[in-house]
Amino acid sequence: LSEQNILDCTRTYGNGGCKGGWFTTAFQYIKDNGGIDLEDSYPYVGTLRQCIPRTRNSGVKVTGYVNLPRGDEEQLKIAVATQGPISITVHACDPTFRGYKTGVYYEGKCSANIFHHAMLIVGYGTDPKYGDYWLVKNSWGADWGEQGYIRMARNRSNHCGIATYGSYPVLQR
Repeated sequence: LSEQNILDCTRTYGNGGCKGGWFTTAFQYIKDNGGIDLEDSYPYVGTLRQCIPRTRNSGVKVTGYVNLPRGDEEQLKIAVATQGPISITVHACDPTFRGYKTGVYYEGKCSANIFHHAMLIVGYGTDPKYGDYWLVKNSWGADWGEQGYIRMARNRSNHCGIATYGSYPVLQR
């Protein structure tokens, strides 16, 4: 699905593109617009452009959204397993986060109460050396981290606030 479509078209909903916003307002835009474009037809360019609202290449229609219980990693895990990708916010300002290359990310200074960046949890697992992790898709492109993904510590007291604000859209069936 097109991240650029969300960046360009949710400013009238109070979002600020790469300067911040909430995924719940993005879900509302998708609902009101009748869908969201596919990545192929509305590709990511990394800068804000004029909104091109269209649904001819719609990948999904949204009827609402669900907010997960705050700080509950077990409920987050269940939602990932049963609902699919989950939108989350994290504290991502530490240089170790921005410079992440590989491995399971854990930064003791990372706050569970400060949020700067929205990402998408797409899975979870256990690394034999570093323990439990969340597999998280970032929006900074495939040159960042593990081809655009980060493995973030799981079951480490809501590390970086990963389970504080989790939501997923309710899709039209």
